[in-house]
Formats: sequence, C-alpha cells, structure tokens
Amino acid sequence: MRNLITDILISENPKFGEPIKNVTVPVGREAIFTCVVEDLGTYKVAWLRVDTQTILTIHNHLITKSSRISITNSENRTWYLHIRDVQEHDRGWYMCQINTDPMKSQVGYLDVVVPPDILDYPTSTDMVVREGSNVNLRCVAKGSPEPVIAWRREGGETIRLLTGEEVSSVDGPILNISRVSRQQMGPYLCIASNGVPPSVSKRIMVIVHFSPMIWIQNQLVGAYEGQQIILECHSEAFPKSINYWTRDKGEIVPQSGKYEPMTLENSYKVHMKLTIRSVNVADYGTYKCVSKNSLGDTDGTIKLYRKLPSTLINVK
Repeated sequence: MRNLITDILISENPKFGEPIKNVTVPVGREAIFTCVVEDLGTYKVAWLRVDTQTILTIHNHLITKSSRISITNSENRTWYLHIRDVQEHDRGWYMCQINTDPMKSQVGYLDVVVPPDILDYPTSTDMVVREGSNVNLRCVAKGSPEPVIAWRREGGETIRLLTGEEVSSVDGPILNISRVSRQQMGPYLCIASNGVPPSVSKRIMVIVHFSPMIWIQNQLVGAYEGQQIILECHSEAFPKSINYWTRDKGEIVPQSGKYEPMTLENSYKVHMKLTIRSVNVADYGTYKCVSKNSLGDTDGTIKLYRKLPSTLINVK
C-alpha cells in the first residue's frame, strides 16, 4: 500500500523534462515550440503569450481565436505549439505552464527574421549631374536583423573614395562621389543583406553631362595623288553629340562615293573617321571634325597636304 501511495504522489508531481528552446524562423514560415513534461498525471498544460498575457491553449483545447495557432502532443508528454504563417508581430516570449500549485512554467523566445527590402523613399533614384559636381547616393532598407548596405558598380569598375583610393565596394547607406567625372558615369548597385535570403539590390543610374571635347592624334596628314587616306578624330560628350566633318569654307563633307564619314560609338566616346578615296588636288586642304551637344560644341583641325612621289637617283 505504501509503495502504491508513493507511486501516486510521484505521478502527481509533474516536472519539465528539458528547457524550451528558442525558435528563429523567417516571416511567413511555421514556428514550433516544444515543451516536454514528465509525470503530468491529471494536470494540464497551457501555452500563453507572455507580453500580452494571452492564453493560447489549455491542454488539447484552443483558446485563442487565431486560426494560425494549433496544439499537438505526443503521448501526453511532449506538447507542441504551432504558429503558422509567422508575422513580425508574433515575435516575443511564449510560456508553457503546468497548473500545479504553485504553478510551474518555462518560456521560450520566438524571433522572426525578415529578409531585406529596399525602401523606394528615401532611397536615391537615377540622377543627372554636371561633371565636376558632388554626388550623394542614399540607400535605405528594412528587415530583421537590420540590413547592412554595400555599394558596387554594375560593371565591376572601381569606386573612387574621397581619399583618392580605388575600391571595388563601399559599405554604408551613403555613397559620396566628390567632383564626379565622366569615368564614374554608369549604373551603381545598392545591395542590402542581413543573413536572411534573399539579398536585394537597387540599380541607380548616375548620368554625367559634359560638353564635347576632341582629341586628334595626327593633325598633319600627307597623301599622294590617287591614294586612299583616312582622317581620324576622337571625341567625348554627353548627352550624345552630333558629329560631322567640314572643309575649309565650312561646307559639310557629304556622304558620297568619294567621301565616307563613319562614327564608332562606345558610351560617351566617339571615334570619327573620314575616308577619302583616290585623293586629287581638290582634296588637299583643311578638314574639321565637329562635335556638338546641348552643352556646347568644339572642333578639331586636320590639314591634308600633298606628298610628292620620291625620285630615285641612280648614281653610276
């Protein structure tokens, strides 16, 4: 009889078999808390939301009206609290309670992690600036944990710091470009990450405007009569320039069987070529390559002169 009474007393002294483990889940997924109770006997297990003092379940009965919460158990020993489609407001402490006197309880923390999201405002949008001005790009993101921001150029080009150092990426929500140059024109990527996939990025285009500039490698070009010759100019401008060739009196060199103007464009750079077929006396003189855009115009001069055939003198 004494052993039976002792067994009953023991069976009526429930205790927790192990601590509740904290749970971390991404938003939208399911969180499951596990509460292990030894020797529960006739006592009951309840789950509560600590911060709001809300009773969620008592034993196998659902108390809360939330359809996202459910309760299951295994052999009256392991009690599972399920929270489906977890939202940020579910973050907090949850209690597993046994209705002994005094009450026994233990708690676990639900952390809800949220992948980063870049906010359209106040994140910078595409911008147009004059060469030599200062550019400040800003990127703001939300998420949990708080996202970190990194800047890169889309094409892999380096970013010049205020110190003059060239780096592949810059950390922080603000990217400052001092006295921006045409070489720094192009798409920049603001990348937000917080360890919760996926990372996200926003493409911000920096457009640098400047008036045309022209470089000529050979300003003096010689050609024999009957020879085919190519005159060349290199220009840079943005917005894109209108490019053409003129002669001594300002007349535009037309596209014809004799003259073939051609332009090769690469971003803001233009390679101008003028092919002159079968040069004759009338072709000698001054040629100008002209480049114009909304910010200004410029030209470069090439002089085409006549080369005389070399005379071979035989010394006997």
